[in-house]
Amino acid sequence: MPLFLNDEQTMLRDTAKDFVAEHAPVSHMRALRDADDQTGFSRDLWKQFAEMGFTGMLIGEDQGGLGLGHVEAGVVLEEIGRNLSPSPFLSTAVAAVEALKGSAQAERWFPGIIAGDTVVGLAIDEGAKHRNAVGMKAERSGNGFKLTGAKQFVTHGHVADLLIVAARTAGSAEDEDGVTLFAVPRDAANLSARAERLTDASLAARIEFDGVEVDADAVIGEVDAGRDPLGRLLRAGRTGAAAEMLGVGGGAMDMTLGYLKERKQFGTVIGSYQALQHRAAHLYSEMEVARAAVLKAQQLLDLGDNRAEAAVSVAKAMTGIATTLAVQEGVQMHGGIGMTDEYDIGFYMKRGRVLAEIFGDANFHADQLARAAGY
Repeated sequence: MPLFLNDEQTMLRDTAKDFVAEHAPVSHMRALRDADDQTGFSRDLWKQFAEMGFTGMLIGEDQGGLGLGHVEAGVVLEEIGRNLSPSPFLSTAVAAVEALKGSAQAERWFPGIIAGDTVVGLAIDEGAKHRNAVGMKAERSGNGFKLTGAKQFVTHGHVADLLIVAARTAGSAEDEDGVTLFAVPRDAANLSARAERLTDASLAARIEFDGVEVDADAVIGEVDAGRDPLGRLLRAGRTGAAAEMLGVGGGAMDMTLGYLKERKQFGTVIGSYQALQHRAAHLYSEMEVARAAVLKAQQLLDLGDNRAEAAVSVAKAMTGIATTLAVQEGVQMHGGIGMTDEYDIGFYMKRGRVLAEIFGDANFHADQLARAAGY
């Protein structure tokens, strides 16, 4: 498979680049932050995403979507990252859609996602770091289940219309089997959410389930076999987060290179210094390697290849490392002003840090790859 975009994907990239840059630039994120916005994104902008067809990219044409793949979704996510655009695109139109595919819940929720009316929160994580363990309990209750426990770092969870919840219906927290995925309306009784600001000014919620009752129709997939839809959700989310990180790292790199060409010290443009040129060349190389890793993972996911799992971990780890380098070099090469709120480069560092943690950081995925290889 060629590691470059075809003509149609290139046209989509150009369209997404112009749209996001015009409607959701970095100044849009600044405005939401400065206004202490309690939603975390613009619902009007989400509707515009729908009008562009972006929200239904991964939904089949037979269900009203565009029937595109992860490569195309990644093209949009990269532009979202490049502009630091607050959006539920990753959690809703990518990860949640993949989890809901083939389930009875798809018919109920896909129309709202396509229309830009529905936002989905992913209630997956329970601890300070992303892990595969699921300890939250789902006990049989009448014709359905009663959910008890807590989730955290649920992006847009406080305003989501739907929560996709991973809970344990059998076994212990570390067991592979015994996990069930549920589609839980945000307005369900005995469910509470408390939003908190993350370092990049985005909002994520801590969700408490105090005996939340759902019927059997809320199950996504099969009882005790939720690892399958959860795996689809995680692969899509991890690859999507990697694509968004490419945009963050690429945006930071472009900003830094522009600064090196303009900033003068002792009457000389600082970009003419060989030491800085070497660092810029190294950064470019690392970003290109990460880009190739992400595209490979996207292509394998679209093909349904069994090598996709490993490729996704490689992509998430590589972009985490490369983007961290990009934002750190950006702040350092900007000098003291790189630490101020006046320049955007600091926002790229903060967003890159949050994305690096979402769906598992580089260390998590390196461990996953090592375990898969038998170490």
